[in-house]
Amino acid sequence: MSTTGRTCMLWRVRLGSAYRTILACTVIYLTTLYAPETLKQLVAYPAFSYLTTILIVSADATLGEALRGFWHALYACVQVLSLSIVSLQLIGPAHFTSHVIAALAVAVSAFVVALPQVTNLMCKRIVFGQFVILYVGTAIHCSTSQAHRRQDEVVLMHPIQVASSTMLGALASVLAMLFPNLVFYHEASFLAFLSPHLGYHQVRHTCRKYADNARKRLNLYVDAISSQDGLAALDTISQAQHLAEVGEKLLHNIKQKQEALMWERPEIRIRKPSCIDVEKNLQDIDVPLRGMGIALTSCPSFPVAMIKKVNIDDIKMRIGHKLEQLERLTPFYMTKKKGHSLDRSFWPLETISHEGLSAFFFLDCLKLLQESTEAIEECKQGTEIQSASGSKNQGICSLKISWSTLDHIIPSKTSLLFAFKCSISLGLAVLFGLIYNEKEAYWAGLTIAISFVTGRQATFTLANARAQSTAMGSIYGILCCFIFQKFEELSFLPILPWLIITSFLRHSRMYGQAGGISAAVGALLILGRKNYGPPIDFAIARITQAVIGIICFITVEIVSCPVRAATLAKLEFSVSLGALQECLKYILSENHQNNLQASLSPTLRQKQEKLKSHFNQLEKFVGEAELEPNFWFIPFNGAHYRKLLNSLSKMMDLSFSMSNKVESLSQVLKEFQLASENPQSYIKDIKSDLDLFKSKVCSSLQCLQELSFNKSPAVHDKHDIELGTLQKEDTEYYNLTSFLQHSNDVCDGINTGEGEEGETLKSQVVLCLGGLGFCISSLLREVKEMEKEFEEIVKWDNPSSHVVV
Repeated sequence: MSTTGRTCMLWRVRLGSAYRTILACTVIYLTTLYAPETLKQLVAYPAFSYLTTILIVSADATLGEALRGFWHALYACVQVLSLSIVSLQLIGPAHFTSHVIAALAVAVSAFVVALPQVTNLMCKRIVFGQFVILYVGTAIHCSTSQAHRRQDEVVLMHPIQVASSTMLGALASVLAMLFPNLVFYHEASFLAFLSPHLGYHQVRHTCRKYADNARKRLNLYVDAISSQDGLAALDTISQAQHLAEVGEKLLHNIKQKQEALMWERPEIRIRKPSCIDVEKNLQDIDVPLRGMGIALTSCPSFPVAMIKKVNIDDIKMRIGHKLEQLERLTPFYMTKKKGHSLDRSFWPLETISHEGLSAFFFLDCLKLLQESTEAIEECKQGTEIQSASGSKNQGICSLKISWSTLDHIIPSKTSLLFAFKCSISLGLAVLFGLIYNEKEAYWAGLTIAISFVTGRQATFTLANARAQSTAMGSIYGILCCFIFQKFEELSFLPILPWLIITSFLRHSRMYGQAGGISAAVGALLILGRKNYGPPIDFAIARITQAVIGIICFITVEIVSCPVRAATLAKLEFSVSLGALQECLKYILSENHQNNLQASLSPTLRQKQEKLKSHFNQLEKFVGEAELEPNFWFIPFNGAHYRKLLNSLSKMMDLSFSMSNKVESLSQVLKEFQLASENPQSYIKDIKSDLDLFKSKVCSSLQCLQELSFNKSPAVHDKHDIELGTLQKEDTEYYNLTSFLQHSNDVCDGINTGEGEEGETLKSQVVLCLGGLGFCISSLLREVKEMEKEFEEIVKWDNPSSHVVV
């Protein structure tokens, strides 16, 4: 897609998001200002209606996500009504005239709601905001003598008004998603244009884009490895790498929108249980494509001589045809059991050489991609009849889910810390807000009520974005009020272009989601209401209260989590290295090396998911450390950590590929044992080479892990290369040469006999062993690269240390 096309598409997406936000806010505006008086009395807090709407529709929400947000808002109202009516009845509204009582009520209620892990984060944010309005409003109402005479009305009507205002915002969000998509992707069908804003259409559109992206990457990869010109091949690889980054973003977008499908089409969970995780099914295509990219970047020179022996153009055409079919399918797929038959084009492969390892790995990934595309088909409509064993497995799965839910109900250390932070932050914000300006004390608590996250965040960066955006939105509202002071009925119109601007701010690197929401709310609270006094006074009071809340939020975050993101990145790097070691040890363990016949187990898949989770967490910490201010600390060395991330990412992909190679090799060697006279001697030699490789790599990773975990410069200085790092330059080549020699002995020992079966068997063994040799070579190389980068990091953090890794 050209630059102009991408720009147009970006504008369509942003304008579509702003369009739906405008629709939702217009519904609230018309309801709160022009509805019958009875309804207006129920919706007494339009500010929170706007806030609820912005929370639900802020992240380019679809109808399914709006329905999910509506459910969370409804659940939040049930919690608040039950807890607040009881607390107001027990304590008595008159006692809330004490600022301390009001702040304590907010703090205790927030702790009770934040403690359960099973409650969704959006639901908790809405509950926090409701409690702030409820108890601060009670304190304000009860400060007058008139309010003392109607305490029963305060106990019942005040919570109902807060709940009604919340549900108005949630209902407006759902209604906005039901309108036709007047702004949508230019490739969308006319039916999608007229239909509500469904996540189904987005997932289907993104899946088609991914299939097209995969087909283009495949063509570029094949063109590069077949190129006769080295410069042309490098240029082609560069184009493919850019497409790989786009493909990763497309998979991320699909993963984000998958849950919305459950709310739009509940039958998916019942009728198509194997089709729910679309992103996971598409990973079967992305993994071999990433492997092909790694193989090409490792090619020593172009053209690649061995590729001339294999007719990959025919294979490319067949895979491309399958990917074109995938573009026309719905976004629901299921993966059939993969076959392991080898294409006739691979038969000329006979001898494994050091120079041809990258080509072997490329061809092995190409074979895996062919199997994956042939194994993905569209899920069929209707309820499938499950076998008795399937029903039994489903029952076991349900039992596991029940135990998992029980674990989430029981408070953990993380949930206790999160509840503590929410409770103290909101309590202090409400207390100081009431002390400063009782009438406008809502905004100190509301500013941070929607800001809490369960994990870490870039505290100072996000706080700065919220403060700046709140000021920008408030100033914009004041200016518009001044311009439209003679046309008060038209004062809402200036909010329309502002919502478009904030739609772009939410996706900007400077302000992000937090800044975009704050900017939108800052203007809405001034332009979307009436009878709140002079706009300038209100804006100044709100900005001041917002700053009070942000200060309380930052203070509690620092006290509860005093560790910097830079330190956490170092610790998480150590944990990620440990997870990588576990994967490699398990792949090359006795269970997998016992005649190399063990297939991938659920335990290995669990370890791989754990490694991927730690890598994502490390990437998050590195990004946060790059954003946080240095103050009096040593600046974070982001460049070298990015290189470490790149090496770790490659090692993670290579470990996943190695597990596939071991699985494939175990299957073909079953037939090899029948065809060979003495298979055990050959397998024993390969097993010995793999044991040596595991020892070398894991000891090096263990050394890096100990160095990264220990922060003492003295310990760094004492570390010696004997702890596990590779010392000799020819270690990699020597080990690889031994492995290649034994691999060729295995291939020579295969009795091909007569017919196609023997040729296919030998070609499969050659391809698997060649791909496994490339994984070994690349992993050793990436370990050395990681050692170099980590040595630079140690020098950066401790200039006096002389550790050599």
